[in-house]
Amino acid sequence: MNQTVPPLPPPLPRRNAVAAFFIGLWDVMNFTRRLILNLLFFGLLFLLLAGLVAVAGMSAGGSKTLQDRTTLVLAPEGRLVEQFSADPVSRALSKAMGDTGSTEVQLRDFIRVIEAARDDKKVERVVLELDKLQPSGFASLREVAAALQDLRAQGKQVVAFSQSMSQSQYLLAAQADEIYLDPMGSVLLEGLGRYRQYFRTGLQDKLGVDVHLFKVGQYKSAAEPYVLDAASPQAKEADLFWMNDVWQRYLDDVAKARSLDAAQLAAGIDTLPEGIAAAGGDMAKFALQQKLVTALKTREEFDTLMTERGVADDDADGGFRNIGMSDYLAHIDARRNPVDARPQVAVVVASGEISGGDLPAGRIGGESTSALLREARDDDKVKAVVLRVDSPGGEVFASEQIRREVVALQAAGKPVVVSMGDLAASGGYWISMNADRIYADPSTITGSIGIFGMVPNVARSLDKIGVHTDGVGTTRFAGAFDITKPMDPAVGQVIQAVINKGYADFTGRVAEARNKSIEAVDEVAQGRVWSGAQAKERGLVDAFGGLKDAVADAADRAKLGKQDAYRVRYIEKPTTPFAQFVSGFAGSHAGAWMLGESGMARLMLARTMPEVDTQLRFVENAARDQGNGAPVKSLVYCFCGL
Repeated sequence: MNQTVPPLPPPLPRRNAVAAFFIGLWDVMNFTRRLILNLLFFGLLFLLLAGLVAVAGMSAGGSKTLQDRTTLVLAPEGRLVEQFSADPVSRALSKAMGDTGSTEVQLRDFIRVIEAARDDKKVERVVLELDKLQPSGFASLREVAAALQDLRAQGKQVVAFSQSMSQSQYLLAAQADEIYLDPMGSVLLEGLGRYRQYFRTGLQDKLGVDVHLFKVGQYKSAAEPYVLDAASPQAKEADLFWMNDVWQRYLDDVAKARSLDAAQLAAGIDTLPEGIAAAGGDMAKFALQQKLVTALKTREEFDTLMTERGVADDDADGGFRNIGMSDYLAHIDARRNPVDARPQVAVVVASGEISGGDLPAGRIGGESTSALLREARDDDKVKAVVLRVDSPGGEVFASEQIRREVVALQAAGKPVVVSMGDLAASGGYWISMNADRIYADPSTITGSIGIFGMVPNVARSLDKIGVHTDGVGTTRFAGAFDITKPMDPAVGQVIQAVINKGYADFTGRVAEARNKSIEAVDEVAQGRVWSGAQAKERGLVDAFGGLKDAVADAADRAKLGKQDAYRVRYIEKPTTPFAQFVSGFAGSHAGAWMLGESGMARLMLARTMPEVDTQLRFVENAARDQGNGAPVKSLVYCFCGL
């Protein structure tokens, strides 16, 4: 039988080398894409399953049980802030990785834990370990110190231990009954200083950048580094005036807490070289001689002391029964009533620089912060509002947007009380001035009622490399604001007129809000910075007090009755369900272990951590981005932090 053999298919056309290369490259890209998608899918699936297991475990086991005779260990790590600047995912991942450099501690949480411990019969004593706390200013520290004083007044023992403390950390440690310092440690009080770099020579002489400064207020020194080589006499005069007031209060607070003499503390600083030399260069011994600490003990010796006073527990850190700050915070949160129909005093936090637009927490956006205030106005359960301000200021228009919302709240029949934190200056005062009452700590930094604008010009810089700008325009001012061309003096007149108008608006609004004449406001304005105590003497602040005092005042104005008749609610941007899931997973023991032992957290954190803004970046952005086509942007900003 004959068998027919099918014909062979024709040979494929031979690819040239270029086509073969691109086809091979495409195959590799497709394979890589599918691999990455599969890894992401299975990674997210694993996270979901692990999170469900962790949640189930937490539900089954419940929160950590608080036993009798427990020692509460307060060892906050990170910057003390009014409001978290990072989103929940970033915070949880940072914690899981042990990255303390970017962690933050909310002031409200710190105080809330201390206040809860004051009345908690199961908390026998409180241990303060403050070496990793990064304070921001003395006003917020004094609020924490006041809470610690109330704790001691209830008979709770407070003991502090440190390996080395800054003078800011020491202000809190001084509130303890006993302070123990490692024999190799130090506590050094040195006073307050404020020094900045000045760039005029580098910008103008070296680089050829001419910075044109337009301002009103002889003390408005925010932009001096760009046009001078050293601080002006007016800036030094104003800074030293409020700094001396804040420093003297610090000495008085420490002296009172430690039963010392403030003059003796000041003398110890003035004779610091002789004192340390007499102590043989031993900083710990010097601190002991100055009576800044009770005794010198190593960590092991301190833990032994706490074990003897408390309840021994071999499974606990330190060998004594204790609970940490985060666990205790979770414990008191678990006792909250999720359904609370009482009328509300809303707290809106305005923390950070003031800029236009919708900004994340930790910064103040003209639109985003205004939206939070509108939410309080539209919510029938909210009867009064406290605006907590901690800001050096920023853009004029964004500040005015927020001020208008404060006025709208008052027009709706809801009183607004401002509580100033460490800093409420310039634009920070702009958004505060219309409140029914303004509270500040005597060490708050406020005022700086002034305004400035800054325009860099790079014509000489370009000339150095042989680049020149030329062209034509249909009018005299077409292209006149181009920074690559030498500035026309007439343009300077226009800008200065805008700045003058801004200052008139600022002082005029302050005069109206504070029931003063414009002349009286101008006397305390001119861009000058004041401490809270100095501001109260000059009628810019109504009363001394912290957030608690402001809340009580707002509730009283709304006639809400005693403290248990209303609740305090923070109005903030809501957290997405995904962020809640990831932060909850990272906060679990399983999640913390997995993220801490892998590189996944570092990758995710790098993608979610917000950019850190600096004062220089703020000015740079403001100078570069005029926004909405406006050739001039007025700024109300104060470089007056410590």
